[in-house]
Amino acid sequence: MLKEYLTISSVSGPLVVVEKISDVKYSELVEVQFGDGELRRGKVLEISDDKALVQMFEGTIGLDVLNAKVRFLGRTQELGVSPDLLGRVFDGAGRPRDNGPQIIAQKRLDINGNPINPNARAYPSEFIQTGISTIDGMNPLVRGQKLPLFSAAGLPHNRLTAQIARQAKVLGTDEKFAVVFGAMGITFEESDFFIRDFRDTGAIERSILFINLANDPAIERISTPRLTLTAAEYLAFDLDMHVLVILTDMTFYCESLREISAARKEIPGRRGYPGYLYTDLASLYERAGRIKDKKGSITFLPVLTMPEDDKTHPIPDLTGYITEGQIIVSRELHRKGIYPPVDVLPSLSRLKDKGIGRGKTREDHSDVLNQLFACYAKGKEARELAVILGEAALSDIDKLYLKFADQFEDTFVRQDESEDRAILDTLAIGWELLRIIPRSELKRVREEYLNKYYTV
Repeated sequence: MLKEYLTISSVSGPLVVVEKISDVKYSELVEVQFGDGELRRGKVLEISDDKALVQMFEGTIGLDVLNAKVRFLGRTQELGVSPDLLGRVFDGAGRPRDNGPQIIAQKRLDINGNPINPNARAYPSEFIQTGISTIDGMNPLVRGQKLPLFSAAGLPHNRLTAQIARQAKVLGTDEKFAVVFGAMGITFEESDFFIRDFRDTGAIERSILFINLANDPAIERISTPRLTLTAAEYLAFDLDMHVLVILTDMTFYCESLREISAARKEIPGRRGYPGYLYTDLASLYERAGRIKDKKGSITFLPVLTMPEDDKTHPIPDLTGYITEGQIIVSRELHRKGIYPPVDVLPSLSRLKDKGIGRGKTREDHSDVLNQLFACYAKGKEARELAVILGEAALSDIDKLYLKFADQFEDTFVRQDESEDRAILDTLAIGWELLRIIPRSELKRVREEYLNKYYTV
């Protein structure tokens, strides 16, 4: 029989202080029974002497301090897992949102999990084809990698992530593939878009969705990514599946951390975010990867909207330190009507060389990638010169680079939302663009590849 406490001493926002407690543990789940019999849940944030600070999941509105009963459940928040999770939609607390039945759990897992021991990690080395040329061709995603998508308000990152979720596949293997999708603080419209897109395209059959809406409790936003990663760990390391985890929007997650930190009266760090923001993000991101002697793996694609398009803001800044690169969604390309508006120049995949080449994509991939990057950079420089001096002031070779930049954006970057380009098609487009530039200018491609592909 669980002990009941009638010793709530104060309430501050979602936080409740319970006094005269005993045998209570950090992160333990709590049930609070309101005076009218309603049960709400929370968890222990801090313990000091005989006091516990409890954070309520569903808020404290209507809480009568004198009549409320508190029960500490003796366990942390867990997710019941089984293969039946696939094809289902849950809320940010792990409850079914699709009107389906409760999951009959084969086992229950603590949602806090553990980062992968660095000594047990296997190095990412297998190419994942997303069907999007700016990612596959220029900043390849490698199995087990953490590659965030840096976007901003008003840009089509939701469409892009939905497209990646539909199209992603590991080339050259027949291993089972799954997508675990977690959304935090999104609107009803965005939620409807994701659920409808997954269902209409059939991707829902290999997916698990955790959806936390903007009007759901902020504390659920803290649980959503942990539930998502716990489900992914079960699929990857118990069922030997390759799992792509997509979390959007990490900015809303960090805003919730800041809100809760302020309610706890903690000393703020940069821009009011808690000083442990880096550690908290790392505890999530480092749960992705591959483990030696395990078939399954977790590849992580977190999405965040940069406040005021600022890459130096604490959220993208700290995310960049922890992860292995970033894909930048460009407002400039979006204004031109180009989809997907991925700017390849500031984007980076630090593991790209490990996942491409002979036997993985094609032997010329690395050279083509580097040459396209160099030519596009020169083309953008020529475009800036033309704005300042006029196109007539450009040399003949500058005009070719300018033409290259325009064609690169129009044929390589631009593609339809339903277009799933194979990597060989992406490389073919790349070579077609390189033929705009004289062969003598292509210093980053080996002669053997020029002989084989440039003259075709």
